[in-house]
This record gives sequence, structure tokens and C-alpha cells, in this order.
Amino acid sequence: MSGVIAVRLRVIGLVQGVGFRYSCLHRAGELGVSGWVRNEGDGSVGVHAEGEPDAVAAMVAWCREGPPWGSVERVEQRLVPAEGMRGFRVR
Repeated sequence: MSGVIAVRLRVIGLVQGVGFRYSCLHRAGELGVSGWVRNEGDGSVGVHAEGEPDAVAAMVAWCREGPPWGSVERVEQRLVPAEGMRGFRVR
């Protein structure tokens, strides 16, 4: 997995019930990023994204904006070990 990085995000704002997860799934597919996205109990959305550094950076940038019908207030980000995931899933 040389050259692969992984991040864990917590996306905060109006991000549930606005298509964020499925828009995220689509964007991850375009970028070739693996991982998952899920709604969290506190109203945020969790994202695990791994892949080439440029692709992961683009995914993080997208998460900071989200789909047009949502509203991202902030994104908490931390580096995590890559898990060797293949594909991207909505959990």
C-alpha cells in the first residue's frame, strides 16, 4: 500500500437528510477513493477515505463543501492507518 494514506473525518452541519452520503459515494467513485461514509448519532457524518494523497485531499475538500442542498459548518480531520479497503460504501 505504498503511497496510500487514510483520513477519518467528522462532518458537522446540516449533513443528514440532504443526500450527503450518496453524493459522497459518487464523488469517491470519481476520485478512486476507498472507504465508507455513515450517519452518526450526533447528527454529523463520519467518513473514512483512503487512497493516493491527491485523491484523498480532493475528497476532503469535497467534504468541506458537501452537496449544494446541505450546509457544512466544519470538518474535523485526523490521519489514521490505511486498512487496504477496496471500493467505497455507505454504512
